[in-house]
Amino acid sequence: MKIRPLASLGLALALSTAFPLPAQVVRDGPRAQALPSLGEGSGMSLSAERRLGDRIATRIYRDPDYLDDPVVGDYLEALWRPLMAAARQRGEITPEQSERLAWELMVSRERAVNAFALPGGYLGVNLGLLALTERPEEVASVLAHELSHVSQRHIARLIENDERMAPWMLGAMILGALAAGSNPQAAGAAIIGGSAVAAQNSLNFSRDMEREADRIGFGVLTDAGFDGQGFVTMFDKLQQASRLNDDGAFPYLRSHPLTGERIADMRLRLPVGPLASAAPRPGQPSLAFHAQVSARAKVMSEKSPDRWRALLATGQGADAGVGARYAAALSALRLGQRDRAIELAEQLRRQVPVDGRPWADALLLEILLAPGQLSPNHSPRLAELRDAALAGSSRTAVLLGAQAALATGEPGRAAGRLQEWVVSRPRDAQAWQLLSRAHQAQGQVLRSVRADAEARAAQRDFSGALERLKAAQALPPAQRNADPIELAIVDSRRRDVELLLKESMRED
Repeated sequence: MKIRPLASLGLALALSTAFPLPAQVVRDGPRAQALPSLGEGSGMSLSAERRLGDRIATRIYRDPDYLDDPVVGDYLEALWRPLMAAARQRGEITPEQSERLAWELMVSRERAVNAFALPGGYLGVNLGLLALTERPEEVASVLAHELSHVSQRHIARLIENDERMAPWMLGAMILGALAAGSNPQAAGAAIIGGSAVAAQNSLNFSRDMEREADRIGFGVLTDAGFDGQGFVTMFDKLQQASRLNDDGAFPYLRSHPLTGERIADMRLRLPVGPLASAAPRPGQPSLAFHAQVSARAKVMSEKSPDRWRALLATGQGADAGVGARYAAALSALRLGQRDRAIELAEQLRRQVPVDGRPWADALLLEILLAPGQLSPNHSPRLAELRDAALAGSSRTAVLLGAQAALATGEPGRAAGRLQEWVVSRPRDAQAWQLLSRAHQAQGQVLRSVRADAEARAAQRDFSGALERLKAAQALPPAQRNADPIELAIVDSRRRDVELLLKESMRED
């Protein structure tokens, strides 16, 4: 499924249609405030909402624009963890919601500036939004806002508000998800058409939802230790964008209408007195980390060689900043100029502050691992970065270190590190895929096929996973019996996956 302005199902909400709910007085986290709320209950159970979200997420996993990039993922997780902890601490996320919803971030390659919330606790971010931002708290403000759409169950409330409309609203959501990949216009029509009946009340309800998500999101953001100024500066960027153009590049402005009232409310929430320090707090992504991720998003969302050449030219200057240098190195790699990319990445490593060095190292390792003949002169650097990455704790380090171990003929080291990793992160599809390659390189066919099955199951491709598990059971006796413990795991996992497949087919 394409993550597009309307068909993204950011029910954040292209379906923020329908009907105004009564205002109530609610508690804003630990601080009581007499502010409007959209209501407490929801007739749609958490289980039903999660099942709906799972079905949509399954389609997203299969879309070419879905991006599982470890560097971007590590950056977003560094923002997401404290936000989730703050939301739980404030009581915005209940224990039941925490356990039963997915709370998973998904990334799209799209350069359009957008983020969205899906049913069941799935949230999405476009690369275009990351490329626009200048500081971590700006991205965190968007995530806090979307998290609040989920925690306040805005999607379920829409369905609850008029039970007669629930069937076609659900149908519009699913149809929009399925149609988006091949026909975005049809998908948008499916969503908009379903909501046209309630157009009279649409705008008021949307504003209510946005105000609630702003208010709760601001509290979550600041309680997580981020500077609340991030909300204001992000709003300023979006407001400026809305004044300059409406060419479809900022769908976030349509699904989350920005009003002067919302901007003023966020400004009033900032503390009176000197502004907070510009330096991120301990544990938050550094400015150097953000600059590199923003630059990465800019390059990865581009498809034009001319744009890559322009980024390369800008980042080669003697006074180029960290972000510009990073973008230049990655652009050079995209243009097939690996030697130039290596040179720029080495310059970046010398230029970047210590707190941004791991990501400069990751970029250099990525470039050294790119297809093509590598000069023997670079072998010592590759080995050095490989060993450091295998000893690292970030997902970026582990996956790049494993790739480097495979590339340098050490599949055992790759397998050992990846096996440790997937024990605690069994839904990491990319790690399972690399582990499959490592086992294959060691001649461990049964383990390789099972790891391939686990990679498919991690992305809810249960039919593909079952096929691979059956293939593992059908291997020649010598290969099956050489590893009886692994064979027992395969047998058990086949039963598990069969149940998951039957459940997903019932839902469809």
